Amino acid sequence: MSEPIDVQDSSNEGAPPGPDLERERELIWARLLQEVSSLPALPGVYRYFDAKGDVLYVGKARDLKRRVSSYFHKNHGGSRIGHMVSKIVRMETTVVRSEAEALLLENNLIKTLNPRFNILFRDDKSYPYLKIASHAFPRMSYYRGAVDRKHRYFGPFPNAWAVKETIQLLQKVFQIRTCEDSVYNHRTRPCLLYQIKRCSGPCVGLVSDEDYRNSVAQAERFLLGEPEAVMADLQHRMMAHAERMEYEKAAEFRNQISALSTVLHQQSVDTVMDKDVDVLAVKVSGGRACVNLAMVRGGRHLGDRAHFPVHVQDHVLAPDEVDEAGDERAQGGGSPEADVLVQAIEVRVLEAFLAQHYLGGAVPSLLILSHPVNPELIAALAEQGGRKITVVHQPREQRRAWLEMAIKGAELSLARLLSEEGSQQARTRALVEALNLDLDLDAREAGLDEAAETPEEGDASAPAAPLTAVHDPLAGLRIECFDISHTAGEATQASCVVYEGHKMQPSQYRRYNIAGITPGDDYAAMKQTLERRYSAAGTKAARVPDLVLIDGGKGQVAMARDVFQTLGLPLSIIVGVEKGEGRKVGLEELVFADGRPKLALSPSSAALMLVAQIRDEAHRFAITGMRARRASVRTGGSRLEDIAGVGPKRRAKLLQRFGGVKGVASASVEELASVEGISHELAEEIYKALR
Repeated sequence: MSEPIDVQDSSNEGAPPGPDLERERELIWARLLQEVSSLPALPGVYRYFDAKGDVLYVGKARDLKRRVSSYFHKNHGGSRIGHMVSKIVRMETTVVRSEAEALLLENNLIKTLNPRFNILFRDDKSYPYLKIASHAFPRMSYYRGAVDRKHRYFGPFPNAWAVKETIQLLQKVFQIRTCEDSVYNHRTRPCLLYQIKRCSGPCVGLVSDEDYRNSVAQAERFLLGEPEAVMADLQHRMMAHAERMEYEKAAEFRNQISALSTVLHQQSVDTVMDKDVDVLAVKVSGGRACVNLAMVRGGRHLGDRAHFPVHVQDHVLAPDEVDEAGDERAQGGGSPEADVLVQAIEVRVLEAFLAQHYLGGAVPSLLILSHPVNPELIAALAEQGGRKITVVHQPREQRRAWLEMAIKGAELSLARLLSEEGSQQARTRALVEALNLDLDLDAREAGLDEAAETPEEGDASAPAAPLTAVHDPLAGLRIECFDISHTAGEATQASCVVYEGHKMQPSQYRRYNIAGITPGDDYAAMKQTLERRYSAAGTKAARVPDLVLIDGGKGQVAMARDVFQTLGLPLSIIVGVEKGEGRKVGLEELVFADGRPKLALSPSSAALMLVAQIRDEAHRFAITGMRARRASVRTGGSRLEDIAGVGPKRRAKLLQRFGGVKGVASASVEELASVEGISHELAEEIYKALR
């Protein structure tokens, strides 16, 4: 097994990992191994993500379980793969029908996501195409690179061998030239390809313009996914020659038809359907629903995306009934009644998703659904899209393969979500219990139960009941965490991150530019931040959270206590995260503003892991904002660095004293000379250089 997973923030690189991080790595590792064990032995594409949510690697596999297992059950040492594996905290998979489809999907995702560790694709490793050049007698050739509208391109193909093999087979059938134009223009007699019936000899006029164009058109039709029409035409011509007793010509067309079947088998381009198709599959389990949307455009599988709706329109089933039915069906012993319940809720989830996703947007001409839906909904979609929409929920042959792929993807995504949510819910509850938060859980649960009751018939204004977490009283727990970041007092910025619904809420993050304080005074910065955040307490925009985390010790907590006392807010919700002995990770202590003694949690505590997760996110958010602000403030910084006598230490003192280069430029000679280490002569030089 490779090294434990590294989930440290980049700002703490080089620091020795603490016991809590080691425990965190072990938990993540165990979760990943559990996900790997549940993967199917089917072709597909996998994506690895780091702690920040960035894509590390996109790969394809003929056997997902075998390929992905090789990353986690082998010791890769200090190699590139080992370094990548050490950063994996999450993975996603997409099941496809064949390895060729996996290759194409992998290429599309790599171009879109630009994964860090897909280095083999950074130097024009694009997939090859079959090119038919624009010419009086078009040439068929292998091509790799950017496509244009001047010529015709078919593909992409998974590898060069597939293209060249297809060219050879098409030569047997359609006898299209493959020689370079420089060779073609200087031929005086047929080449060997003509002699072995691989070219019709257009270079020396052995085929008419019309016949050659017909051959090229048939080849293009075949590559565009119309083999039946091409074969029918060839069969018609074969029978016509046979009726005239031209058996040798008829045999040639017979061989062409046989070769076309071989081409269809060898071709790596999926041209089964020339329509735009959306394939949707829904699964409900564990009180959660997943709708997996797979998109097929022109026969190309562009990938899938799992959606997890929170509310369901016309929800009539109790969540406990859904959970029980889903569990029974998952165990294989479900009753017919349980299946009916799950089927009903899955239909309602699918209908709600169709309305939300497509109404007001573009709808493809063909929808393949895992469940039948209300025809009126489809009619509404067709009316707003201005086009006929065909819906199929019991497809056959190729379309059935697409639907099975989407269903498998929905099952995997839902299982992964339930696993992640279970871990986060356990951490949230552990934190509430460790801090003895004053939360009336019974009242919360009672309120949720009341909200989940089915509205009276005819009450259209009643909100839809949540499908998930109706009986989770901690789903509404809100935690806000604050951190201060600056560089020697320069570009001071505070961050506020939000944890709610057992996950971080990036859309609710806030940054505060700090001004009017002594540069480097973190206490004053924290006081200003909290005043700005909670000065409008009681309003909707300034909802007071259930817990306020402060990245700091007694001093920061004292500032928070003063602000909350002034504003009349409860002190019991303030908790400071103080660095432990030697500032080692895992030894943090929790400081309370209401006078309670410090609390030191076990490094393996789920509560401390959640605190560290939220605190690290606040730290990351503050640092990124500070660096961006510092970069904007330092306009003209190079001029300050170029001044003789202004080294790194003096420059830092100047920036700290005046808050940036702009402040230094606006300062007088006397103000510059008042900075430690800056003489009057040097102050004059700085004054002149920045004017």
